[in-house]
Amino acid sequence: MLRSCAKRLRALGSLRGPLPCEPRPALRSFSSKKVVYKDFSIPNPSWSKDIRLLFDEFMKKCEDGSWKRFPSYRELTKEDLRTQTRLFTSSFEEGLGFEHVIFCNDVEKRTVCLFQGGPYLEGMPGFLHGGAIATIIDTTLGVSAAIAGGTVMTANLNINFKRPIPLCSVVVINTQLDKVEGRKFFVSGNVQSADEKTLYSEATSLFIKLDPDKSLT
Repeated sequence: MLRSCAKRLRALGSLRGPLPCEPRPALRSFSSKKVVYKDFSIPNPSWSKDIRLLFDEFMKKCEDGSWKRFPSYRELTKEDLRTQTRLFTSSFEEGLGFEHVIFCNDVEKRTVCLFQGGPYLEGMPGFLHGGAIATIIDTTLGVSAAIAGGTVMTANLNINFKRPIPLCSVVVINTQLDKVEGRKFFVSGNVQSADEKTLYSEATSLFIKLDPDKSLT
């Protein structure tokens, strides 16, 4: 597994090519120039065969509108953000950190994340760090809550780690919106191998919808 990971990393230099970018208007404090934002939720040379096959499978499900793919950018488009800020899961260079794409089904209230953890996320030698796993679980659960509630923040996250995840392997994170009580959104999920034969983790969470009229500070 580590040899295959290293092989993909060595290939990045020679295989790296232009990927589709989506222009999005973003005003900077120093300029009003339009910024082109790169979508990091599409295949790049570091993606393994497993995650590419799963990506193609879910893209076909998107054709009839039952599933939707979430784009992933490094920055938010708000004028008052410092230019140095980046979304954590998109802050690494290709192939080194959180390679992932999220799909959602509004009718079934389900969200699926295809995730490949790069070598900069290592914990024990040869395995993903537990904090990296928790991050991608929290991200996927949060998307489920945000679809239903808008802007939300994690209030509680419980994870049962059942097996370590090999570095650079591909896993599938399945989440489900279980219940809504006012501003509270309860979501659960699990992490499985690409072939669904191995269960790595299970999680439950509580997200709170933020009041847009109240400041967090």
